[in-house]
Amino acid sequence: MTRRRTSTQPRSSTSTRRKQAHGKAHCLRILRQLSAYIDDELSGDICQEIRRHLGACPNCETFVTSLRQTVSLCRHSPMPTLSAASRTLMRKKILEISRTR
Repeated sequence: MTRRRTSTQPRSSTSTRRKQAHGKAHCLRILRQLSAYIDDELSGDICQEIRRHLGACPNCETFVTSLRQTVSLCRHSPMPTLSAASRTLMRKKILEISRTR
């Protein structure tokens, strides 16, 4: 029979590391890499770190599931047809925005 940890017993270093690994900064670092992760553009070590994080962080796991669904929908949707005037306007706005940054 295993002993259950009571509130007076100290936490193990593993649980402390897990808690630290789920801080906002760590989740943001993981989220910044998800597009490359979904597209299989990352090294095995980074993919393994992301999988570990996703397995232990329900918020990030939900986000990556949603992102995968969105990517799939976009890949399987027909390309919209834009008029020449619409393409020109979009190109102009993109260039304007990129110059201000």
